Amino acid sequence: MSDKKSISLQSKLIKTSLLSAIWAGVISLCLMFGFGLYHIMSVHDALMDEVADMLTTTDLTQKQDEQIDELSEEFDMQYQLIKGQQILTSSENHSAFENQLNIKQGLHFQWREAALWRSYALEDDGLTVQIVQPMKARLRETVRSVLGYAGILLIVWLIQWLLLHILIKRQLRVLQLFSKQIAEKNVDDLQAIVLPEPILQELEPIQTQLNHLLQRLDTALQAEQRFTSDASHELRSPLSAIQMRLQVLQRKYPEIQSDLNAIQQDVSRGTRVLENLLMLARLDPTKTDQLNKRQADLEQITLQALEALALLSQDKQIQFELQTQAIIMEMNTELIFSALRNLIDNAIRYSPDHGIVKIKINRSIHQVHWSIENSGEGISQSQLEQIGERFYRVLGTKTTGSGLGISIAQKIIQLHHGDLVIEASALGGLKLSLTFPLQEDM
Repeated sequence: MSDKKSISLQSKLIKTSLLSAIWAGVISLCLMFGFGLYHIMSVHDALMDEVADMLTTTDLTQKQDEQIDELSEEFDMQYQLIKGQQILTSSENHSAFENQLNIKQGLHFQWREAALWRSYALEDDGLTVQIVQPMKARLRETVRSVLGYAGILLIVWLIQWLLLHILIKRQLRVLQLFSKQIAEKNVDDLQAIVLPEPILQELEPIQTQLNHLLQRLDTALQAEQRFTSDASHELRSPLSAIQMRLQVLQRKYPEIQSDLNAIQQDVSRGTRVLENLLMLARLDPTKTDQLNKRQADLEQITLQALEALALLSQDKQIQFELQTQAIIMEMNTELIFSALRNLIDNAIRYSPDHGIVKIKINRSIHQVHWSIENSGEGISQSQLEQIGERFYRVLGTKTTGSGLGISIAQKIIQLHHGDLVIEASALGGLKLSLTFPLQEDM
């Protein structure tokens, strides 16, 4: 299954806000271009009309003539004053009239020589004034005015990006605090989450529901702890009493020794189930850093577990094949001893009489490997998939067990950042492989 894609709310808000501002700026830029073009068209049309009026004035002074030339040059206008068939005066550049440009009275647009022109013609007392101007001149002036506004917009957008980055980050600081408080919660701290005021309205229902959840979880954990404590006392006491009475009965009635031994085995099994259940309830996978760890030899822990199970292995006449070496690693010795003892106990119990149990210990560059396998009559894939589930036992065997040994071992191994692999053994039984990281890799 592929990893879910995550996005940053801060980046999303900044991007959305900035894109909104950019779109608004682009739209306003387009509107400004339209209004600017309309304004420049009006101004230039008025200039054409003014130049035409000045040209038709009978008493045209030299100053007015110079002014007309300046306007013509500045605004790229070409003009000519005609009387009959005679050109009385024209602009220095009047190339537009060389191709006998047909200009109608008033203001018009004309397409000529792959360009759009604005034309104006006026007749007064036998005089005809013709003025043309390329539209690119008006567009150029419009673009020039809009470019200044666009430059200002770019600066505004940059400032806005900086402000958004600072302000949104500051506003979302409460989310970081919220996330930090949630991450710090554990079974020892289930107090209500408190956020600084003013509380964001969007976060308030989440905070309320989380606090309700923490309260319910705290209540449930306290109830579980009380149950574990009560069960430890209430169940151990009668089992211990039964054990003592069985010992008395065994001495008093030796003729029913076999029946009493069967009862003794059932009571011992009940005691083991109880101890395993209590241990399973006490182990918390989240408290890996709170384990009381020290440097210890995994080989020595394994030998101690074998010694603790010596009577069981002798009863079944199990043959052990050990390939071990001294490997020092950081561990909680009591928990690792319990895990290895459970795994070895499981291998012995599910091996036939005179069976074989192999134990190997070795190391690679970054890992420690511990494995155990036993002989047997074979195991199916469906049985393999269920091994490790609580209270599961392989059917069809005469073996007595709680079905919790491997489950407890898995939990202990997880507390040590290790892995447990369950597979079929070439000997016909089960193979359990443990892998622990060395101290420098943990």
